[in-house]
Amino acid sequence: MTDFSAISDSLTAQAIELPSWAFGNSGTRFRVFTAPGVPRTPFEKISDAAQVNKHTALAPTVALHIPWDKVDSYEDLAKHAEDEGVKLGTINSNTFQDEDYKLGSVTHSDDAIRQKAIDHHFECIDIMHATGSRDLKIWLADGTNYPGQDDLRGRQDRLADSLQKIYDRLGDEQRLVLEYKFFEPAFYHTDVPDWGTSYAQVAALGDKAMVCLDTGHHAPGTNIEFIVMQLLRLGKLGSFDFNSRFYADDDLIVGAADPFQLFRILVEVVRGGGYANPDVAFMLDQCHNIENKIPGQIRSVLNVQEMTARALLVDRDALATAQRSGDVLAANAVLMDAFSTDVRPALAAWRESRGLPADPMTAYAESGYFEKISGDRVGGTQAGWGA
Repeated sequence: MTDFSAISDSLTAQAIELPSWAFGNSGTRFRVFTAPGVPRTPFEKISDAAQVNKHTALAPTVALHIPWDKVDSYEDLAKHAEDEGVKLGTINSNTFQDEDYKLGSVTHSDDAIRQKAIDHHFECIDIMHATGSRDLKIWLADGTNYPGQDDLRGRQDRLADSLQKIYDRLGDEQRLVLEYKFFEPAFYHTDVPDWGTSYAQVAALGDKAMVCLDTGHHAPGTNIEFIVMQLLRLGKLGSFDFNSRFYADDDLIVGAADPFQLFRILVEVVRGGGYANPDVAFMLDQCHNIENKIPGQIRSVLNVQEMTARALLVDRDALATAQRSGDVLAANAVLMDAFSTDVRPALAAWRESRGLPADPMTAYAESGYFEKISGDRVGGTQAGWGA
């Protein structure tokens, strides 16, 4: 197994983008729960996200969701982020909360509604110009609930046409990243349900269109690391949305349900050249329904870092030798040795050597930040789903 000192420098290259919406109130379809100190504005969301980076140095950028994070001046928001020690990142569109989109947005049969959805993405691209963001991430709730409800092929044709119009509006240094999801809120079919559909659509668009893989958006039992491998092999893996699931799109803390799956995914990321690759963005897409938001995000980025360290410890030479010789048990043992390694003491020492707290969770808890925002953020409307 590789020695930790050999991967120490590699760990400094890790960057995990945080979602602004993770700092707002969230819940299930039955209840959205409130909590003290929750941000009321995008500026306060950025301040909270900066706390994660302050204690971990793992989260230098923050993704925005439009219209949830609309402000009068994106230049002012970008300056605020810079003052807090972070930058603005991916711009996420939203075509799933408007009454007009009940039967679809960019796939809608009504040309006027479809154009409205396209125009929203044009607005997002304008915001990208203002913030300096590279990526426009698109997740679509479009689909149907009943057989015969709409023409499946017609919806794919309209999707392709809409995406082409959006793609053509991108600047030279900007990208379109298309997310997919197995089901929900549509239950009979979803217009972009899997990596193959997303790949087929973005491949037709051009080099500036990529696939986003959300780790919670697959059917039970799906081999996600195989998809990671294939998209890296094809040069079309643009970004990850890391989270964890037990049953559906649970949006739990990454690694909470199946740490070994996260490890396996990161093994393929390292193998395929996706680690420390600026073309493959690491991002979180989670909701902290019952736990406090900032420590929930700190725990999340630490989980990704821990499993990345274990993936980097895989003895690639020993693994290749066992694979070539057909030694099934030896090959599996190489992976299991790396996965079973407790890297937490080495990571704590690694942080201290870089002027970071050995235990970011404890450092945040003792910082007094939560008590301060709980006292300061009284009145106003807390951010949450839809804001």
